[in-house]
Amino acid sequence: MSMVAGATIFAEQALLPAGWAKNVAVTIAEDGRISSVDRDCTPSGNRVGILLPAPVNLHSHAFQRAMAGMSEKRGSEARDSFWTWRQIMFRFLDALSPEDVEAIAAFVQMEMLEAGYAAVGEFHYLHHQPEGTPYRNLAELSERIIAAAFETGIGLTHLPVFYQFGGCDKRPLAPGQIRFGNDFDRFAQLHELAAKAINALPDDAVLGVAPHSLRAVDEDGLSMAVSLAGEKPLHLHLAEQVAEVEEVQAAQGLRPVEWLLDNQAVGKNWCLIHATQMTAEETIGLARTGAVAGLCPITESSLGDGIFDGVRFLDHGGRFGVGSDSNIRISLSEELRTLEYSQRLRDRSRASVATTEKSTGRVLFEGAVAGGAQAAGRSSGALAAGCFADLLALDETAIDLEGREGDEILDSYIFAGDDRMVRDVWSAGRHVVVHGKHVKGDAIRARYRAAMKSLRARL
Repeated sequence: MSMVAGATIFAEQALLPAGWAKNVAVTIAEDGRISSVDRDCTPSGNRVGILLPAPVNLHSHAFQRAMAGMSEKRGSEARDSFWTWRQIMFRFLDALSPEDVEAIAAFVQMEMLEAGYAAVGEFHYLHHQPEGTPYRNLAELSERIIAAAFETGIGLTHLPVFYQFGGCDKRPLAPGQIRFGNDFDRFAQLHELAAKAINALPDDAVLGVAPHSLRAVDEDGLSMAVSLAGEKPLHLHLAEQVAEVEEVQAAQGLRPVEWLLDNQAVGKNWCLIHATQMTAEETIGLARTGAVAGLCPITESSLGDGIFDGVRFLDHGGRFGVGSDSNIRISLSEELRTLEYSQRLRDRSRASVATTEKSTGRVLFEGAVAGGAQAAGRSSGALAAGCFADLLALDETAIDLEGREGDEILDSYIFAGDDRMVRDVWSAGRHVVVHGKHVKGDAIRARYRAAMKSLRARL
């Protein structure tokens, strides 16, 4: 892939912080940041039709991409659920080798880039060997994620997961979970090793912390993880399932969101994943913290999690981003479309998040761009000088974009089109997708195919 330092990208239309503009020239500096954005320019350099800031995929479990399509059979239980799906996932991950993890991560990162994401927040909880024994290198699997990011050129916010217990009663981790577990001292060692490993990536890489959930860490463990994170990104699964809410309430006397807001200084470096099981009061309270709600509408639909209260959350100034979570399907446009359609189905409405100034598509897209950058601790999120050059060019010749200008571009992309409209993507100035294809796509796909063939033979 090529760094386009000093290069200029000319766009016939571009979405700037102040709104849409025509004949825009974006110049990229040697550090991968935007050095200037100029309007009303003469065409020059790399010419594109439509230029947008590229968002961050704020929540991914990379290894789960390899089990997409493998969990749609009815099990022995009367009703399938998140919890029965989780048992399938546990059995699957027992077969994964470090080489599998790297090949899968590179493949899904490539798919993310081709879908229009410039960066990913990797919520990484697979740490140890299948029986729970640490690898000789405690951060072996973190280093595999980092190696994949080096190959694909995606911007990485690596989020090693702290996972102590199998539930609020502090029961030991079950066999399927044993690869996740650490006490805090060992987790801190792992985190330190990951901090050294991530230095192999360009300067836009970020290391955060992810206490898995209120079920998987106790109060002291959460506080230690918060301290370790400092001002870096801190991500936490929160209020995803009814059974989770009931378990936390039985143990703590409060619902998960209530307990968290009462016991932690939740702020802008926090990202609360899913939050699909909130009361109106909890929704408003979370919005007021300035934290990001990390929404994964495709996975939440797949797992039957529920519907995030997006209208109320946005009405109270809430910030959100989107992620692909289980990676059952990698599609930026579909995540945004599913988010909006879930609100319409629940409320029997249309254009649920639109305002008098901005269309539905623009509210969704700009919200995901800003919230994703905040959640990832990434200096991106806008076509503006000083931001990393995370850029997404749409194919202006796509039939559904014919004659479209301004917000109608985003509405047509999200609601009438799909990710086939993605033409080029830059991640911190690295030109990783050209004419819709990743620059190393053939090799990455071949390695993934080989890994899957070997993996299926072991399942």
